[in-house]
Amino acid sequence: MTTGAGPRVAFYAPMKPPHHPVPSGDREMARNLMRIIAADGAVVSLVSELQTRDRSGDTAIQAQLTTAAEAEIARLLHDMPDCALWVTYHNYYKAPDLVGPAVAKARGIPYIQIESTRAKSRLNGPWAAFAHAAHAAADAADAIFYLTTYDHETLARDRCGDQALLHLPPFLPATTLPSASALDGPILTAGMMREGDKLASFEIIARTLAQLTGDWRLDIAGDGPARQKVEEMMAPFADRVRFLGELSRAELAQAYQHAALFLWPGVNEAFGMVYLEAQAHGLPVVAQDRPGVRDVLLPANRPTPEAGPQALAAEIDRLLADPVLRHRTGGAAREMIARNHLAPAATARFWSAVRPLMKGPA
Repeated sequence: MTTGAGPRVAFYAPMKPPHHPVPSGDREMARNLMRIIAADGAVVSLVSELQTRDRSGDTAIQAQLTTAAEAEIARLLHDMPDCALWVTYHNYYKAPDLVGPAVAKARGIPYIQIESTRAKSRLNGPWAAFAHAAHAAADAADAIFYLTTYDHETLARDRCGDQALLHLPPFLPATTLPSASALDGPILTAGMMREGDKLASFEIIARTLAQLTGDWRLDIAGDGPARQKVEEMMAPFADRVRFLGELSRAELAQAYQHAALFLWPGVNEAFGMVYLEAQAHGLPVVAQDRPGVRDVLLPANRPTPEAGPQALAAEIDRLLADPVLRHRTGGAAREMIARNHLAPAATARFWSAVRPLMKGPA
């Protein structure tokens, strides 16, 4: 619980609670949201730890989770202190909010969602029941905060009545910028090493390194079950590539401080907190022009995925060969982060939109 003198806010993250032991962008975002909501003086309580995620599309699991959610609703209606607001983070077809709408309605308080997605393509098939539940939860929301343009498109398409759709740009949990990098170290990349989209980004990186023509070094921050595969991809580059392992926040900040640029293609990234962190340190970012990714990067003519590793390599070669360009690009990125992507801006955006929805003094 985060304490203050303002209204009490019920917070819930059906996919992964903020204290979950496995690091991820989703866990980090939930923690950061609780902080920015509390920064205005609210008392923010994690009211439920029920995880509703069904990874595989198993109807039996979905039925079990629905039953568990009914029990959780009953518990909360009996035990939850009076709250002025309910906030759910990340409602989607694999992890719908099966709890918040019912509790908020019964308590007569506004129901808010942050980073909710709608997926009509999942309304039939193995996740059909959960996809319908996610849609119903989105319909119940008085307001939905979206983080990217891509999410806004589907939310607007299926908006329920005059529901408010509000932009909350992804943000760092800091009030000021960190020190700027000297931009004279290695290339840096950072990502979880797991199968799927993350491994696909590492595959693109390996193919990109093979195209580089100048002098370069690469540091890789991160770990995971696919580390051996990533190491095998990087083996042809011998001692030019260094594996840093899983880093603490302070250790990762040091890595940003000593890097020349940040490289991460961004395959199917929702947006990627590492992009914000890198730019806050003044690192130019080399990434592909993808939905979500482009929402948090300094505007530029980035290569499309179809342009392949050659285009990424050309951008890296250009930046490594021109220190003035690196500093100019990194400085502009820091200005953008300071203006739009720090915690005070997020707090102000959230409460300016939510206060009018609340009953009584706020």
